[in-house]
Amino acid sequence: MKYRRFGRTNWNISEVGYGMWGMGEWSESDDKQSSNSLDIAVDGGVNFFDTAWAYGRGHSERLLGNLVKRHSNKKLYLASKVPPKNFKWPSKKTYSYFDCYPIEHINNYVDKTLKNLNLDHIDLIQLHTWDDSWADIDEWKKSIEELKKSGKISAFGLSLNRWEPDNGIKALRYGLIDSVQVIYNIFDQSPEDNLFPSCKKYDVGIIARVPFDEGTLTGNITKETKFPKEDWRSTYFVPENLISSVEKVDMIRPLIPSGISMAEVALKFILMNNNVGTVIPGMRKKNHVESNISVSDSEQLEINLYKELRKHRWDRLPTSWSQ
Repeated sequence: MKYRRFGRTNWNISEVGYGMWGMGEWSESDDKQSSNSLDIAVDGGVNFFDTAWAYGRGHSERLLGNLVKRHSNKKLYLASKVPPKNFKWPSKKTYSYFDCYPIEHINNYVDKTLKNLNLDHIDLIQLHTWDDSWADIDEWKKSIEELKKSGKISAFGLSLNRWEPDNGIKALRYGLIDSVQVIYNIFDQSPEDNLFPSCKKYDVGIIARVPFDEGTLTGNITKETKFPKEDWRSTYFVPENLISSVEKVDMIRPLIPSGISMAEVALKFILMNNNVGTVIPGMRKKNHVESNISVSDSEQLEINLYKELRKHRWDRLPTSWSQ
């Protein structure tokens, strides 16, 4: 496993981290399987784990806390997220900051997270939604100061809305944000335009999420794929999205070299960008973990392939189903 400096925190974190959404309440989620997969990741050098209270109302956080207990001899970097008080994703300009993240709400959920982890400190806490119309409000700045002073957190970050990578840049200018989490993959290359240069300027760590475009860039989703009603993806992959996404993936298939999966190519593409601190694929099964973390120790993408993949940038705007 290779490690990268994570912005001003100066943490050396695994360039392949672990996204724990799938361990919250998605279909096929199983605690024993999840715990085994987490252990395999730690043994393979993964030291950065990203979760959220919203992933199963703390269930994913509890799994992470148990992982830390099992590997108490290793330094694992833990990140979680405070849900908005109105419990609406994504944030919209019509939402008041005080309806989403008043100080008492942030403090309450940080305490809930620490209780779930069975710890008195977490490395990184993030706001699970954000809108830059809130950037000039002093309340979130006070929250950062108080949480760090209390010793409950070391760093504070923002999770940015889907397909709105610039909707967070204004907040970075205050010099208080330690990290941003943003969708970045073969299709979603727009963070490179403005967000990544801003993060470099202010020495902000970057967490790349949704590396497989919610699954299409694994190459395993087809136009006939259907998800159980209780699975979040059933509301995301509506026909207008599923069909166009699969068609975009089909254009990439001929580029994938033999002997390597599309998922591995997708991760390698992200890691070609040195601005990225870590990429956090969701992993629930042993073979997924082993395949994903092996990417770090394998060769980089051949430069001509990388250039060809860059041509498949797909700029999209938020919609009613993009969530």
